[in-house]
Amino acid sequence: MGFLKPKQIFSRDIGIDLGTATVLVFVEGKGIVLNEPSFVAIDTSMDQITKIGKEAQAMLGRNPANIEVVRPLKDGVISRYEVTQRMIQYFYRRACGGSIVHPRMVICVPTGISEVEERAVIDAGIQAGARKTYLIEEPVAAALGAGVDIFGPVGNMVVDIGGGSTDIAVISLGGVVVSQSVKIAGDKFDEAIARYVRRKHNVAIGERTAEKIKMQIGVVYEHNEAKTIEVKGRCLVQGLPKNISISSKEMLEAMMEPISAILDSICYVIEHTPPELMGDILKNGILLAGGGSMLVGLDKLIEDVTGIKTRMVKEPIKCVALGTGKVLSLLDSFPDGGRIDLSKYRGRR
Repeated sequence: MGFLKPKQIFSRDIGIDLGTATVLVFVEGKGIVLNEPSFVAIDTSMDQITKIGKEAQAMLGRNPANIEVVRPLKDGVISRYEVTQRMIQYFYRRACGGSIVHPRMVICVPTGISEVEERAVIDAGIQAGARKTYLIEEPVAAALGAGVDIFGPVGNMVVDIGGGSTDIAVISLGGVVVSQSVKIAGDKFDEAIARYVRRKHNVAIGERTAEKIKMQIGVVYEHNEAKTIEVKGRCLVQGLPKNISISSKEMLEAMMEPISAILDSICYVIEHTPPELMGDILKNGILLAGGGSMLVGLDKLIEDVTGIKTRMVKEPIKCVALGTGKVLSLLDSFPDGGRIDLSKYRGRR
């Protein structure tokens, strides 16, 4: 029997887009192999995890008293360490199977993460089974996943709107020049929609219903042809089930508060960008990434406010995970693990 090839002996490195709403796993040589909701179901009577991912999400709002359905990440960072570690371990095992040698793992994090939060993510990766854990900032990964050459002396601006946080960054020479991370993103959009329906229609709706409204008729820019959606909720006056019709034009009012906060953060980053890079950004425009960027009209709204051409990347939901995949080939230049600073990458041009 001949010798095994190295790739049969050693595991494939993996990249994880550890999002508040969704987890995507990229395996070296295979691409994105997992795309699951960041939900965990816990049997509180036995203190045991029963379901993770899609199966746990399906229980949301339908769970009995002894089952708690949670998202262990909040606003882009770990809020429940042990549950997050178990979730990462579950997805890691599904992606890697019975590898002989544990892989190196790259995990995406928001730009404003603290040292304590950073250490929590690294430890969670190690406890889940990684040989070494690396961290990369989400806007950098998004730019790489979108095919942007971040290593040249050219400024590129990325706005990554996820489930728990929005990360805005200007990138040049492989590093982040100026950035802003705000805990306003897809989850806050859902909350804003639920508040609006409660205020305007006297109807209480659940988290998944609010998300459904956002995904089907969510819009943040003036439009002529309105779409409508029929949803069910609980009448706050009678306490009985009630069907209501929501229009996409109502979304303009419902989404005003969270979208305004994101626009303020984009303007802040622009105001603090060095003049030498502003010309590049005016030429190259602003890139939108992340599931939250898919709101209809958001690109036009940002263009109106900033005066800078804005476009969505080709695969907004996948681009951060695809970016982690590109980083996997560079890990030998960062032998110690921890946060990756691509401005120090030895092979950059």
